[in-house]
Parts: sequence; C-alpha cells; structure tokens
Amino acid sequence: MQIAYYKRWSEHLKRDMEFKVYGKTGRPLLVFPTGCGSFYEFEDFGMVEAIRPFIESGAVQVYAIDSIDCEAWLADWMYPGDRALKHEMYARYVTEEVVSFIRQNNPGADGIITTGCSIGAYHAANFFFKHPDIFTAVIALSGLYGPHQMIGTYSDENVYYNFPLVYLPNMADAWYLDRYRDGDIIVCVGQGAWEADYLRETQALEQVLTKLEVPAWFDYWGEDVEHDWPWWQQQLPYFLGHLKF
Repeated sequence: MQIAYYKRWSEHLKRDMEFKVYGKTGRPLLVFPTGCGSFYEFEDFGMVEAIRPFIESGAVQVYAIDSIDCEAWLADWMYPGDRALKHEMYARYVTEEVVSFIRQNNPGADGIITTGCSIGAYHAANFFFKHPDIFTAVIALSGLYGPHQMIGTYSDENVYYNFPLVYLPNMADAWYLDRYRDGDIIVCVGQGAWEADYLRETQALEQVLTKLEVPAWFDYWGEDVEHDWPWWQQQLPYFLGHLKF
C-alpha cells in the first residue's frame, strides 16, 4: 500500500496541518478524526488495516486529516461564539484547501466520500449536507448531529448552519434536496455502552430525512455494539462494500 505523509501550511488556520494519504488511486475517502483526534489515529486504531482491500484494489484513496475540535466545538473554556468562528475557519480549510489538494492529487476521481466516527461522524455528515456539490456520499458512524452535547443552548448563525439537526428541518432549497437524494447517505450507530446520546441523535436525524423524503440507510447495530474502535473497524468496510465504485 502506498502511504504518503504531508505537512502543509494552512492559510485559513495560519498553522501547519498534517495529513496522510493511503493508496494510489480510487474514489477519495475523506476521514475526520474523533473529538480532538489527529490524522494518525485512523491508522493507529486499525481502521486503515480494516479497509486495506478497498485501498489496495484501487476502490478508494484515503485522506486522513487533522481536527481542531479542542480549539472549536469542544473548547468549553471558550466563548461559544468564538468556538463557532474557529470551526468556520476549519470548514474553509477543508472545503478550499483539503479539497483542492485532493482534486490535484487525484484528478478525474469521482465525488468525495466523507466518513468519521463519533465527532468525526458529525463532521462527515455536516460537510456532506452543507456541500453536496463537493461530497457525494457519507458514512457516519456513531455521530452527534445537534449542538447541545457540544455547545449547550447557545445559538448564532454559525451554530445554526453547522448542525444538521438544526438546519435540516427547515431545508426547502431544491438545489440541496436534489443533491441529497442523488447522494449515498449511510448512518450507523450501536445500541450498547456509551452509545445512548449517539443513538438518540441518529434516530432524530432519520426522522428529519424521512420528512424531507431524502433516501438514507440508517443501520442500528445491537445492544452489544459499543462506542469503540473494534466495532467501527467492522462497520466501515461493511458499508464501503455496499457503495458502487
């Protein structure tokens, strides 16, 4: 398997950002880490190995990037509005800098898939729903999709437009809805230890998409399925196996 490490200056974040690319060709799979996680956790926690056949066959090319969650949504010491602004800086880094790199590195590839576990699933879903012209599929594993667990009751425009459970219920724009319906939406959660909040918000997201008449695959795994890496190692290759490449 070809593996490449990059450290590049981000104009939006005014700092170096690191990431790894796994594979030579294939549909880009953009991986967001768990809360406050780093680009290397996807490899360290066995996820690269779990999807090795998809990488080595050229089905996907994986881009595992850093997060800044501990300086944004999860920085509970910071004023909520500033946390939202910091996330917006990260969002521009992803959509302008990371996506630009992916397109240059893998020209002609089909639409980008987003994925992540826990808080990474939130990012994967949020970027898909906000930018369905860039991201054409999402595999979200054990995610939170509303603001309350991360930022409480505070609200402003940046908060509103960054949590699917807030902005999607009011979505009436046909441009977005048509692209959601053309995309592949896969959302999974377990029903075991440490999954209660994630289960509740996954069920809420399913209700919202059902009302919007947006097809999506919501998969609820058993009461033995915990909020932990060994289960995500099983889930991601399972769902990748159901996508068309």
